[in-house]
Amino acid sequence: LEISSLSENDILVLRLDLTDRSSHEAATNSVLKHFGKIDVLINNGGRSQRSLFVDTNLDVYNAIIELNYLGTISLTKYVLNHMIQRRRGKIVTVSSVMGIMGAPLATGYCASKHALQGFFNSLRTELTDYPEISVIQICPGPVQSQIIQNVFTENLAKSIENSGDQSHKMPTDRCARLTLVSVANDVKEAWISDHPYLAVCYLWQYAPTWAWWLMNRMGKRRIQNFKSGI
Repeated sequence: LEISSLSENDILVLRLDLTDRSSHEAATNSVLKHFGKIDVLINNGGRSQRSLFVDTNLDVYNAIIELNYLGTISLTKYVLNHMIQRRRGKIVTVSSVMGIMGAPLATGYCASKHALQGFFNSLRTELTDYPEISVIQICPGPVQSQIIQNVFTENLAKSIENSGDQSHKMPTDRCARLTLVSVANDVKEAWISDHPYLAVCYLWQYAPTWAWWLMNRMGKRRIQNFKSGI
């Protein structure tokens, strides 16, 4: 039995809406007032998508970018200002393997994750004068969670009917452990996934023509299953 040494003062829980960007500065200041510093920011808010582009309202794409991308970089901006003053800290962003590759039924989600990849890779190059500030991107593959139950669909008012089986996905605790190992070792980009998804990441990186061929074959079946309600 492990006994935690944390007291009530060591824990602060704040409600936060990533889409309410006007609240992010105050939230950051509340944390600083309570703890006096921020050592690590873990950006882990977002929603996925299950819909074909031709059927999807553009409002859905606006909402995905507002939440997954703009909300994330807004919060990062206020926390980074503090880290620059201290000249140290870790900014960790949970992206996705979908930030590395493309996939059917997730055009908006992939776009938002590609945006995060591009943003934080560029931000890292702006922080060369602050070697103690780490910019870390975590790219999980399929992980057991409630992400499917909360996906965007073809319109903002519609929820998904069938979330499917999750037993084949990586257990949540293993993904969390590998994320912490990556953060502790300042890994700039960590792909956290089981095969065959991890193998597809390498194929997409080093042999994209083969990856496109494979994804077209897999994607066709995935779309058929989607249309059949599987």
